[in-house]
Amino acid sequence: MQYPTHEVINQPTALEGHNAFALDPALSEALAREGAAWAADSLEELGALAGSTEAIEWGRLANENPPILHTHDRFGHRLDRIDFHPAYHQLMETAVAAGLNAAPWADGRPGAHVARAAKFIVWTSVEPGHLCPMSMTYSVVPPLEETPGLMAEWLPRLASREYDPAFAPVTRKRGATAGMALTEKQGGSDVRANTTVAVPDGEGAYLLTGHKWFVSGTMADVFLALAQAPGGLTCFLMPKWRPDGSPNNFWIQQLKDKMGDKANATSEVEIADAWAVAVGEEGRGVRTIVEMINRTRLDCSLGSAGLMRHGLTQAIHFTRHRSAFGKVLDDQTLMLQVLADLALESEAATSVALRLAGAYDRVARGEEPPGYARIATPVTKYWICKRNPGHSAEALECIGGSGYIEDSGMPRLFRQSPLNGVWEGSGNVICLDVLRAMRKEPQSVEAFLGELDAAVGTNETYDAALKDLKQALTVPTEEGARRLVEHMAVLLQASLLLRHSPSFVSDAFVAARIGDPGVAYGALPDGVDCKAIVARAMPE
Repeated sequence: MQYPTHEVINQPTALEGHNAFALDPALSEALAREGAAWAADSLEELGALAGSTEAIEWGRLANENPPILHTHDRFGHRLDRIDFHPAYHQLMETAVAAGLNAAPWADGRPGAHVARAAKFIVWTSVEPGHLCPMSMTYSVVPPLEETPGLMAEWLPRLASREYDPAFAPVTRKRGATAGMALTEKQGGSDVRANTTVAVPDGEGAYLLTGHKWFVSGTMADVFLALAQAPGGLTCFLMPKWRPDGSPNNFWIQQLKDKMGDKANATSEVEIADAWAVAVGEEGRGVRTIVEMINRTRLDCSLGSAGLMRHGLTQAIHFTRHRSAFGKVLDDQTLMLQVLADLALESEAATSVALRLAGAYDRVARGEEPPGYARIATPVTKYWICKRNPGHSAEALECIGGSGYIEDSGMPRLFRQSPLNGVWEGSGNVICLDVLRAMRKEPQSVEAFLGELDAAVGTNETYDAALKDLKQALTVPTEEGARRLVEHMAVLLQASLLLRHSPSFVSDAFVAARIGDPGVAYGALPDGVDCKAIVARAMPE
């Protein structure tokens, strides 16, 4: 019986049945600008799936049914198997088929890495946790290039578009995924403090013994690991199974109970005489993993941009279908200002992240020097990841009390938002890396400033801020590193928007972030065309 007191009114429908790519003009424009317009059709296809009821349900189920660790079988033998809900495997199968793994490294088309970056942003809206192993699988390839034999052996498996979840030696599988075993409890970001020991086995390989505090993507088939070899800290490729098919003494102690990222398995692992092969030279482990770290930092930026975009989309959809005090929410001045400010932040994050992906794509083909990518990577990673939690919180607040309820999906989004700021170098580590780049690779600063100079003459406020930044760059200090990196990031975003976005977006961004910045989202200066910004962010 339908009771008269239970009539449901003034409630929006769930945002389902939409195309997550088609709703994002800034992303499609950046895709074309960075040389991957050819991928638009595949992104339309992925975007339609990302907005489907089916895929949204996969994301919900994967988070509500986190992985389960089985350390032993029923007879007491070591098993070290992690079981996942079927929805997780559906997410992984889709991501691999879309090429979010190492596929771009085997794809010779210009813009392959940009296409992957755009797909990463789109697919983040469904469930970001399973993209961690995708990021690891993608990022492990650059270190392997230092050892051609390993590259030839592993790239076809890592780049395969066939996902094989079987718990079995990789030689029996169609494709493979990679994880990372770098961090130890006594060192954290200071990987040089690692105590895992690598002993040569006399046959060209090594036996590793140690305790890894965070192993990312524990379900993977192969891992990059750091250990102290006779010649110093060295990078190793450590498969979960030995070449003869036997287990590789890879003993999972526990899964980490993280505040977010619930669908992904991160664990604490002990290894004892685990078989591994060196990647690069002995004693050059940190240098070997630098490019891996840079690529994962790129993915941290992409992931945060994707989370911002998802929060913005949910906020706009809700406020377009909810009324209060006699007006639809997105017709009310203060709400419109908040939505516009969130949209500015999202478009700026998308633009700068795709520009970075484009730089890496061109560097790989010899079309662009590496200087810009070198310094823009930590600058971009620092700022987008720092802005994400506040952005997610404000998007949740736009939905109000309903957004605080778990089944809205917004609490999951909020819990995920700090992750990328922590992983692959927290804020201080990232800022120190920017200073390191300035000191050791001054050409990177020149390339970065060249990107900023490209927008000179388009906005007086921007020009004055750029002049101040150039002065600050002449005497960078550790004490002022955070403020300096913040200024670099905001001006980089402003430069891109001034050159490529509509003037009502770029001028508003400069006014709100440089000219007269507020503290909270929505504290915009006068003169901002909020309606136009929101309409662009999510066309009706």
